[in-house]
Amino acid sequence: MTEPTTTLRMGLIRKKPEWTDEAFSRHWRERHGPLVARLPTLRGYRQNRVTDRLQRGIDFARGPWDFDGFSQLQFDAAAQADAAFNLGELAAEIRADEQHFLGGLHIVTVEQTEVIAPPPASSAGPVLLKRISTLRRPVEQSEADFRREWKVHADHVRRMPGVAGYRQNVVVAREFEKGTPCGYAELPIDGIVELWFENTDTLNAAFASSEGQRTMAHAKTFLAEITAFVVEESRVV
Repeated sequence: MTEPTTTLRMGLIRKKPEWTDEAFSRHWRERHGPLVARLPTLRGYRQNRVTDRLQRGIDFARGPWDFDGFSQLQFDAAAQADAAFNLGELAAEIRADEQHFLGGLHIVTVEQTEVIAPPPASSAGPVLLKRISTLRRPVEQSEADFRREWKVHADHVRRMPGVAGYRQNVVVAREFEKGTPCGYAELPIDGIVELWFENTDTLNAAFASSEGQRTMAHAKTFLAEITAFVVEESRVV
């Protein structure tokens, strides 16, 4: 069975170094989020603020990336996203605000596959731990081989205990600087993982299990780097 895919634009975000984590988080949530939410063609928008940069449970080379947040934006079509962020007064206002509080912003377009659907957020239920990881394939491996093996990898993750949600985001387009398409060499990220667990203990136990060990052994056959971040997700739209 093939899972349905969704196309998203993701922002890989770094705050300006002089901004504190608290000030960055507050501005992103209270000022920038509502500003972007005004885009008329926007169908979904989530902010993921980084709270932890430990690898946690995996023995893997970490890449050079150091992000403070990940945005996830859904539009009905790629052309709508391009127009929304490049045309009109609102687009100019968004760019000006990005320049005000961001020290770095890369954009990737991804095709998202929901392998294990996370439970819907509920004020009555527990807040799950969410981890986002960026992936890079070995230099000798083709993009097609990476994508094929990642689909195989999904079956390994399904068998791990304690995984509450799992999404694969295959990168299909890149902008090292927002608005300017770039090649793979400028932004060598092949995929972005979203994983949910009940808590840190559940995460550690999942990777320490026999199925977790087999999953990571398979990861080493098609990945060169995994760079993990624990995030706090907020839904804006």
